[in-house]
Amino acid sequence: MTCAMSSSLLGAFTAFHVAISLVAIMSGFVVVFNMIGGTPSKGWTTTFLWTTLATSVTGFMFPFKGFTPAVGTGIVALIVLVPTLVALYAKKLAGFWRPTYVIGAVISLYLNVFVLVVQSFLKIPALNALAPTQKEPPFAIAQGAAFLLLVVLGVLATRKYRPVTAAA
Repeated sequence: MTCAMSSSLLGAFTAFHVAISLVAIMSGFVVVFNMIGGTPSKGWTTTFLWTTLATSVTGFMFPFKGFTPAVGTGIVALIVLVPTLVALYAKKLAGFWRPTYVIGAVISLYLNVFVLVVQSFLKIPALNALAPTQKEPPFAIAQGAAFLLLVVLGVLATRKYRPVTAAA
């Protein structure tokens, strides 16, 4: 996509990007809680990983306005997804690939949530009023809470997830 994208097409594309991002976040939490509970689901896992990949890829299709934190986050997200996908699909979670997958999945979910918090404070008027520059305490508290939650879930998932078979 280029800067020549019409505003109506950009609006539709933004809605699509937001929708797959929300599906990625929702399914990501289901996947992580399933890992903690020892009940992995191939369907939820596939949904999470591929919508997360789609979210990252579509993020690069918006009009380019130079290197921004969003571009940096997208690059990191794709770098994290590569070993995560390799661990699950190519290495079948064998040996150290199990924690590689779990940690990569949780980091991928965190990056999605991180962007959700940023966008929420930018786009939701009540949140924007609390932290218009995203340097105010409410923004830091929200990001800190998200980070701590995902660290705790990541530690629990890494400790508890033991796939019954070599494939998720």
